[in-house]
Amino acid sequence: MSIDYRITLDDKHEFNYSIDLEREFLPEAAAQAPGWTRLGHQQCSNCPLSREQHSHCPAAVDLHRVVEDFQGLPAVRKAQVWVRTPEREYRKEVGLDEVLRALLGVIMATSACPVLHKLKPMAQQHLPFANNHEFVLRTVSLYLARQYFNMREGRYADWELKGLVSAFQQLQLVNQAFWQRIHDTCSGDSNLKAFLTFFSMSSSLTYSLETQLQKIRPMVMSAEERPVRVY
Repeated sequence: MSIDYRITLDDKHEFNYSIDLEREFLPEAAAQAPGWTRLGHQQCSNCPLSREQHSHCPAAVDLHRVVEDFQGLPAVRKAQVWVRTPEREYRKEVGLDEVLRALLGVIMATSACPVLHKLKPMAQQHLPFANNHEFVLRTVSLYLARQYFNMREGRYADWELKGLVSAFQQLQLVNQAFWQRIHDTCSGDSNLKAFLTFFSMSSSLTYSLETQLQKIRPMVMSAEERPVRVY
């Protein structure tokens, strides 16, 4: 199962990517990757991999082609984008930062990184160009669905979303380290702005979860189901 992206800037510049959602880490691909993909270069502070056993960062190896394709390009440059998932197709004209946020996100979530791997269910239900409300709603919904199955199968169910906050705190550390990796190799701002946008969206679940929940409440509740005030 794969997700395909075609990004067209003009008649002479078209980029095509096919992301295999079930791919494995390939040492031969890592051996040909640039130096900034090595595990020890701006390694995430919460990375569970050891440099003795892993020479390269799995997510960086998967990302480097995209990062290098768009380095030097401005984030505001418009592109025609076509995305095909196993279920449907999407077409949109967007700035490079928006399409790269979606593309880099799905690549990272399906990499062999042990921290990012927790986002794989989101990637399998990939929604390119999602706004912040859609991102929060999908993330919380998938997390609560997992808790329901935990309850049914006799495991602890976290209905207060504490584990979700903890998971995104770990993701924040990964985002910060990757921003440094990209900053070290890119001269333009398209990749950097894409990471900063993703950083902002994911941080909203860490620092202001309750605020984000109140914003999406009208999307899931009927008009009759008003909040009960406690006096």
